[in-house]
Amino acid sequence: MAKFGKKYQDALKLIEADKFYAPKEAVELVKKTSVTKFDSTVEVAFKLGVNPKYADQQVRGALVLPHGTGKSKSVLVFAKGAKVQEAEAAGADYVGGEELVAKIQGGWTDFEVCVATPDMMGVVGRLGKILGPKGLMPNPKVGTVTMDVTRAINEIKAGKIEYRTDKAGNVQAPIGKASFTEQQLLENYITLVDTLIKVKPSGAKGQYIKSITVSTTMGPGVKIDVLKANSDK
Repeated sequence: MAKFGKKYQDALKLIEADKFYAPKEAVELVKKTSVTKFDSTVEVAFKLGVNPKYADQQVRGALVLPHGTGKSKSVLVFAKGAKVQEAEAAGADYVGGEELVAKIQGGWTDFEVCVATPDMMGVVGRLGKILGPKGLMPNPKVGTVTMDVTRAINEIKAGKIEYRTDKAGNVQAPIGKASFTEQQLLENYITLVDTLIKVKPSGAKGQYIKSITVSTTMGPGVKIDVLKANSDK
């Protein structure tokens, strides 16, 4: 059985084990129950009533949180011609083509998001076995395969996050840092929930959102009442 430290045990005492909290109460609690010395990431985990093995029940996409995530991600862009200068001007951390393919094939993946223009996907496709398992493969569904590299980079730097169901139908995504105000966390959370509701697959039957838990890095989970899932109260 796992043993937890004193800070975790003290934080756990603040949460009623069998209670499902309204979103506003939950973000208030999650700030109080942060147990790390560093600025913890606040994450939300959803259990969805979908079966991702069916194509019409997969949930995947991206959105820009109104208050960002509290972290600026490093961005690599595959581009050529004028798009190289455009990506550099927009603030991409790494920009290139074949030379980046060789570098990644050599084991380098020191970036967090990969963007590519459509005309570079033939080149990027050779990296599928490397980038795919790491969740780094550019995908038009989340806006990372695009000719508008400036917009893509700006959105990522501003706090764009990706979400997708795992094999069990769970979605986990960050909504900010423990240092954020309660209002900032709440607004980011509601934006995420509203997005997930809008992209509900047509093939999903029965209850769509089955459970919601919010927590900080290494902190205890706070359960949210799914009947009040997108309430600002």
